[in-house]
Amino acid sequence: MRAAVIGLGVEGKKAVNSLLKHGWDVYASDLNSNIDLSDLELPGISLNFLDGGETFSIVSDSLTLDLGFTNSQAIDECDAIAISPSMFGGSFANKLLSEGHLLSDVVSNHKKILTIGITGTNGKTTTVHMLKSILENAGKKVLVGGNGGGGFSGYYDLMLEAENGDYDIVLVEVCDMTLDFCNYAFDFDIVGLTNIGNDHMDVHKTIANYKDALVRFFNDKEIFTAFNQDFNSNFKEVASKHISYFEYQDELRVFGKFNKLNAGLAMAIAGELKISKDIIKQTLANFEAVSGRLDVYKINDSLVYVGKTDNSDALKSVLGEKDFYAIFIGTPRPHETHRLDIIDEAVKYNPEVIVIFPGLDDNLDLAIYRLNYLKYRGRVLTATSLDDIIAYVAEFSHEEAMLIGGNGQDAIINIQERIKLISEKLS
Repeated sequence: MRAAVIGLGVEGKKAVNSLLKHGWDVYASDLNSNIDLSDLELPGISLNFLDGGETFSIVSDSLTLDLGFTNSQAIDECDAIAISPSMFGGSFANKLLSEGHLLSDVVSNHKKILTIGITGTNGKTTTVHMLKSILENAGKKVLVGGNGGGGFSGYYDLMLEAENGDYDIVLVEVCDMTLDFCNYAFDFDIVGLTNIGNDHMDVHKTIANYKDALVRFFNDKEIFTAFNQDFNSNFKEVASKHISYFEYQDELRVFGKFNKLNAGLAMAIAGELKISKDIIKQTLANFEAVSGRLDVYKINDSLVYVGKTDNSDALKSVLGEKDFYAIFIGTPRPHETHRLDIIDEAVKYNPEVIVIFPGLDDNLDLAIYRLNYLKYRGRVLTATSLDDIIAYVAEFSHEEAMLIGGNGQDAIINIQERIKLISEKLS
């Protein structure tokens, strides 16, 4: 079998890796010739020479890769096509839909399995892992994955894995930017919404548009939303069944009221699937923070909170629960100026110190300009390396608490790992 992968963003590169892993031959292309392909798993092929040119072709036994152009004949010769979720709804995607050539149509066993989707602005990954642990402790064989940007292997990996395994449940993390794509590619039986917040506004433009996308996604599905969620009346109108969930009332190891709501969603869905209360309670009592998500470490006299808080609502929810002497903020990509709203939230909180570090990209100057514009009166520091961050943590380690968050999942995971090692040595 041969597949074409059109677009080599996060999902596209993960699709190439997954197809090769599952024994497919692949034709892949992207009109941008100057993209980072270092995370493609291509043994024996060096990609370092790709930068700075106009067009490139790489051919191996199982992969043909074109950059800067697309070979339409090569696409026509493929058995299936994997497009970037961002292309869904466009003319090219609609043509493929009419021809039944999308990978999600050619491999379709994933649509025959009970499928649960978890979507929303914040808390998706934590909720998915909570629910996965509950279901597995109840003896279910669960296939878990989804949004490539969330740390999973991508949507196409789920489709390919479902062809080979005997799974009871497919559990999908659905990014709010891929709702329409996922609505077509998967057959969801149950969908849980964590929350609706201020993120990806470069795509949605307004919260109202985001709500409309959710209404389309929820149509004729069994849905779970928080008891106090905005637009619940709109969601109830289109759902086949609507269930409200509440904060989890028992003890959790993970920090925050927001995690009590995440646990409440996981518990509500598990309860609907007739999982015993004892299994749910025991699982959640032992659940620990997912890598990259908010966790707490003791360094000298200070509690150091580290985790991705890449939008203003995520940061606000953390700042509302704890006093922090210093806030470290990872910067976003250049075009994601809406994510600079996290700096506005930090300034409103008025900590003694704000430390800016490269998160998804090195935009320290842009962040500092924003701080100056907002007339922040505290101490502003920049950290250009992990060693810089650790030095500042040591400097502030006799204050009560500090928060390291913002953008950049990989950067934050690296920080977590280093902080954890230090904490364990000091304990």
